[in-house]
Amino acid sequence: MLVTGAAKRLGRAIALAAAENGADVAITFRESAREARVVVVELAEHGVEALAVRCDVTDEKSVREMVKEVARELGGIDVLVNNAANYETVEFEKITVARWDAIFASNTRGPFLVSREALPYLRKRRGRIVNMGSLGGLRPWATHAHYCSSKAAVHMLTKVMAKALAPEIAVNAVAPGMIELGEKSAAAFMRKMAKQTPMQRNGTAADIAAAVIFFAAAPQFITGQVLAVDGGLGL
Repeated sequence: MLVTGAAKRLGRAIALAAAENGADVAITFRESAREARVVVVELAEHGVEALAVRCDVTDEKSVREMVKEVARELGGIDVLVNNAANYETVEFEKITVARWDAIFASNTRGPFLVSREALPYLRKRRGRIVNMGSLGGLRPWATHAHYCSSKAAVHMLTKVMAKALAPEIAVNAVAPGMIELGEKSAAAFMRKMAKQTPMQRNGTAADIAAAVIFFAAAPQFITGQVLAVDGGLGL
């Protein structure tokens, strides 16, 4: 399995869940080299092959070189998890062109580029692609116009890829809602969101990792789906 942007947070949880299930795992990182090294040690403790490769998912050459290295080290790629992304809160009228383009480059161009470069290896293994969407791609958030738009694009990209890459490759997306990752600055907001959620709690990294692992191992016949993992918040 290849998980992009997995030195921290949800990516790390997904990578560790895959290793716990016996998968060899490659992760990518951009600036978090120290954290990536720690994750590789944690992955290897499960007795699997593990490596970390520096990659800027917005850059075609960087992606091409990373995919080749991962395929060489792991002997192929059977599951790709497009997790690397950026998130920021900006009032609508304060979103600059540079900010808009940067979010789309990481969140939408990134999954496209990595998927395109990994295609030959995934086809050979009749593999799976899991894109990380967002509840923000399904519901409008007033202070996240660029982020929400980029994730809505990922959801459509998922559906297009599911049609374009069938029957060899199944492509699905996981759309997390409010996920508790321990950021102290967001504690009050997260408490408020938990009360608004039918399940009366925010999600955990384990909730998201389990959904990704489901798609990684699900029947090939399940494709083109966007699964909201949000405790019912989007209802």
